[in-house]
Amino acid sequence: MKIVEHDGLRSYRFRELPDNGVVRHAIFSRHGGVSEGPFASLNLSMSVPDERERVYANRRRVYGRFNRDTDTVVHAHLIHGARVASVTQANNGTWIEHVDGLITDQPGCVLTMNFADCAPILVYDPRRKAIGLGHAGWRGAIVDLPGAMVRKMVEAFRSDPADLVAAIGPCIGPCCYEVGEEVIAAVRAKFQTADTLLLEPSGVNEVRSNGDHRIFDLPEANRRNLAAAGVKTIELPTYCTACRTDLFFSHRAEKGKTGRFGVVFALGE
Repeated sequence: MKIVEHDGLRSYRFRELPDNGVVRHAIFSRHGGVSEGPFASLNLSMSVPDERERVYANRRRVYGRFNRDTDTVVHAHLIHGARVASVTQANNGTWIEHVDGLITDQPGCVLTMNFADCAPILVYDPRRKAIGLGHAGWRGAIVDLPGAMVRKMVEAFRSDPADLVAAIGPCIGPCCYEVGEEVIAAVRAKFQTADTLLLEPSGVNEVRSNGDHRIFDLPEANRRNLAAAGVKTIELPTYCTACRTDLFFSHRAEKGKTGRFGVVFALGE
């Protein structure tokens, strides 16, 4: 990933995704905003008990990089599911209910979501000039949110999965993501060779606890979902959010008392 510094804001770009005016994207760090305490400083979410005025000031800084504000980008109410919505500029300033994926082929449409350990999923179709932004934690990986995004782009835009370029953003990595019996059972029911996604805790940054526990490789699970859907070019994350709380918010590492960092994906006008 490439680091971009601009007007006190640090963001990151994927090397596989172009930034050429046709599409633009940014994964923002937790720095450069006005929030305080556990939400310091670039928290973009109202789902945590941050002050509204500070959140909206942070949003103006982030969305301003795309010449937008809260009422001219498309938001989503995330539910850890596999529903994907196709949106247009008519959805600017709205929060699409009960979705974890947004797709568009309309120039001028700007998609945004917030994260703190779950994986951002970005998908670009250079032939059909379409984009998708998704949110996939362990539940999203189990219900195949990444694959649902690909299938929705095929249905809505006649995309060929082999043409798509995908990237998985900063999320909790296999160095830190201890999971219990519920997740272990779900992973084994969903994935072939599931035990290659469920690592033994010994030798990693695990939390010692009772019962059957493993370390879940969330980025690899999402990569496998994209590959199974026919995507050939997939960029993996550089950072683990739980390791790098100096850069990103992490719900797991910060015990729920934290903010959410933003991802913005835009289709140029």
